[in-house]
Amino acid sequence: MNNQKERSVKRLSKQFDKIFLEIKSDINNKKKTLNFLSKDFRFNFKVEDLRQFKKFKSVALIGMGGSILGAEAIYSFLQTKVKKKFYFFNNLDENKLSNFKKKNLSKILFVIISKSGNTIETLSNAFALNIIKKNAKNIILITEKKNNILFSLSKKLNLFYVEHKNYIGGRYSVLSEVGIIPAYLMGINVSKLRSKITDCLDVKNKSFLKKSAINLVNLINSKKCNNLIFLNYFPEFEKFLYWYQQLIAESLGKKNKGFLPVISSAPKDHHSLLQLYLDGPKDKLFNIFSLENQSKEKVIINKNIGLNSFINGKKLSTIKNSQKQALIKSFIKKNIPFSEFKIKLANEQVLGKLFSFFIIETVIICKLLKINPYDQPAVEQVKIYTKQLLS
Repeated sequence: MNNQKERSVKRLSKQFDKIFLEIKSDINNKKKTLNFLSKDFRFNFKVEDLRQFKKFKSVALIGMGGSILGAEAIYSFLQTKVKKKFYFFNNLDENKLSNFKKKNLSKILFVIISKSGNTIETLSNAFALNIIKKNAKNIILITEKKNNILFSLSKKLNLFYVEHKNYIGGRYSVLSEVGIIPAYLMGINVSKLRSKITDCLDVKNKSFLKKSAINLVNLINSKKCNNLIFLNYFPEFEKFLYWYQQLIAESLGKKNKGFLPVISSAPKDHHSLLQLYLDGPKDKLFNIFSLENQSKEKVIINKNIGLNSFINGKKLSTIKNSQKQALIKSFIKKNIPFSEFKIKLANEQVLGKLFSFFIIETVIICKLLKINPYDQPAVEQVKIYTKQLLS
């Protein structure tokens, strides 16, 4: 059995080296999806054209899936640097719409994003808010330059328009116009956000990327692990994990392969799901995420209470880290597979590196599994059925 595993690793290693070179070539090809990782990537907008929108103190993003998840991840991860109020419409929520319509919508900048320009939920939210008006100066439309509703409206009503590149799918678009324009409006340094996005391709990082991708491919092929649990000890990272969830699910979920990616908040879920994780079916792989910081908040027990406790005087970050380490010890003892990701700094460069690493890793895994990383055929069928039912 060990010899068979060794042969599999050697075979995948050779394939990885070939795919790795293809990835580098694709990044430098202006017609390939991964070109957005190139330092020479050309955006379909000019910063000076966006300056007219910097005056807005409130911004509402309307989109679905990859059109909005990346921007939400940026906002949540770097929220201490954002001085404006951002709203995200990423679902059909009647109560949220109703309450939002009570605001002075003319004072809010709306960024409406849909690659196809025909996304039902995106259009429904925009029209329900009744914000699409001729010559409106508080609207940015991002969509493909083709015959679709949003592009047609941009021309007909003279609305500010940015072209969504047709070769970049939604779940891969966060470092293109789709994520960079919202990041600019947040006041985020977009140059820093993109400054380290090819670091995982460096020689010193290649071995980690190879080992990680091959391990995941072997787990998928073994069919022993069907669930990928994101155990998150860093609340500001949750939105990133929703972005990653889509990336994993839509890219790998084909030909009866893939993982079910589940976001699990820790240590909260220690008290609801941990029993299952540790003693339930052994069909799960865990990715553990945490931020290596020391919080200022401490547990202070008033002396007058007359209570002695081992948590007294401990920082909340220390308590949380101890819970994480205890869980890891249990995983090791029970031989439960896991990977740990320690985030040292919550800044633009780190976030950009995280986006690019998981994108490149996912593409490589798909190619090793002989799966197309970029399509989503089953989803398209549901869209066709929905349109038929509404027509």
